[in-house]
Amino acid sequence: MRHVVLSVVICLALASETLAQANTGTIKGHVRLSGKLPGNPFIRMGMDPMCSKMNAGRRILQEYVVATVDGSLANVFVRLQGNVPQTPVSTQPVVIDQRGCIYTPRVVGVRVGQVVQIKNSDAFLHNVHGLSGKDNSFNVGQPTAGLVYQWKAKNEEVMLHLKCDIHNWMNAYIGVVTNPYFAVSDTTGTFQIDKVPAGTYTLQAWHERFGPLTKAVTVKAGAVTTVEFTYTGSEKAASAIQELRVPLPLGEGGATASGLGHRARVARSASPIGRSLERGLVQP
Repeated sequence: MRHVVLSVVICLALASETLAQANTGTIKGHVRLSGKLPGNPFIRMGMDPMCSKMNAGRRILQEYVVATVDGSLANVFVRLQGNVPQTPVSTQPVVIDQRGCIYTPRVVGVRVGQVVQIKNSDAFLHNVHGLSGKDNSFNVGQPTAGLVYQWKAKNEEVMLHLKCDIHNWMNAYIGVVTNPYFAVSDTTGTFQIDKVPAGTYTLQAWHERFGPLTKAVTVKAGAVTTVEFTYTGSEKAASAIQELRVPLPLGEGGATASGLGHRARVARSASPIGRSLERGLVQP
């Protein structure tokens, strides 16, 4: 009898899941920059000889704006806003690696309560500093390769800024949301969100330089909804981080990818915390 009851329960659960999936659709989208493509500055790693040595012979760009010649824009975080049906939080961690003194990937999405693993693949000290306005902050030192810091966000936040206080050019962004319906645009500017329950929603796109855009979307069961986001390039993203911009001479890593003058991006808080970490201290 128990086996019969268990079989019925399993069948009902499978039928419910199948019905739920049958009432979903897909959002496929593209993000484009219509204005002039800005040049990304080369990163000067000379302040840390270890980073400079690892990247010898290469000119590493600060990838503020990653776009193709037709304006297709990468690293845009896209998510459904509002009252969206919930699903269990994934047990699969989201991984960010520190390799060659760069965060990879630069932009990720995660659910509230989902694990983020931040790895150090470099054989020297990095400082992982999450800058949050929603009580999601953290600040830890990782002095050797192989260390992994595990973190769970407590509150929704778009976006949390991830920095290294020792290497001030290291930047990444974490979109923390309460539902599973999000994506990050790839190098072709495209994104896809699967298994979205049928309904009308607000879809938000966010870019680190150009900020948020929103569109209303209607998802129909079994259908694909297409969306196009277009930035003009004149938009400005709000930032809580004060920065000091120092002009650098051409010929000393001071040229941008487009041949324009470069400005180094230096967080004002970097030096004191960086010095503390180098002395073996970890700021709380």
